[in-house]
Amino acid sequence: MENHPKVAIVTGAGSGIGRAVALALLAAGYRVALAGRRAEPLHAVALESGAAERALAVPTDVTDAAAVQALFDATVAQFGRVDLLFNNAGTGTPAVLLEDLSLAQWQSVVNVNFTGMFLCIQQAFRVMKAQSPQGGRIINNGSISSTTPRPNSIAYTSTKHGVRGMTKAAALDGRKYNIAVGQIDIGNAATDMTKRMTTGILQPNGEMVVEPVMDVAIVGKSVLYMDSLPPEANVLFHTVMATKMPFVGRG
Repeated sequence: MENHPKVAIVTGAGSGIGRAVALALLAAGYRVALAGRRAEPLHAVALESGAAERALAVPTDVTDAAAVQALFDATVAQFGRVDLLFNNAGTGTPAVLLEDLSLAQWQSVVNVNFTGMFLCIQQAFRVMKAQSPQGGRIINNGSISSTTPRPNSIAYTSTKHGVRGMTKAAALDGRKYNIAVGQIDIGNAATDMTKRMTTGILQPNGEMVVEPVMDVAIVGKSVLYMDSLPPEANVLFHTVMATKMPFVGRG
């Protein structure tokens, strides 16, 4: 495939959804900066792609403002610009009762899922508004939990609801810089994080139910679709989910 002119940054690129999206972008010819806490999984994704020459591994803690700026600076130094940010890095807590959740557990999720996402958006704005041609696209990983909670998930659900507001605010503020901001809400993609779906997961009525999952590569295709649109068009919210998962209606 011919080299794609676009440059992307993927956070949380070492595993799960981030890995799947990074592989899809590299397969499509993008030049991709792979960000994550540990270098080894990032290098593994680059090698797995078969396009390591178009991949840049940048170990990054998205909760550290200086590290996030360094990620964007390294990407621009290597590839010249940033056309796409897949703002994906996220974490959760064990499924404990709300009243048993520790402050440290709460703050850890808020720091990654909410503050980390903001820091990446802020640096994307800094780079995208200054480059020529100006602008780019930001796709935030929201999750179905940005609208609908699961039991015992207050930290994750609260941050993902917050991401929905962040997406709207950034989409509005990005207009003047030709920056399109959208969100992908993913339901039951098969990753290590969702393995419990296949053995039974707690439902609001107290039952444990095995839930259908979908191939995580579908998420990569979805992000490619969202970024395939011309600059004047934006998918503000895109939900991709296992067709038969309990989400629509009453579960």
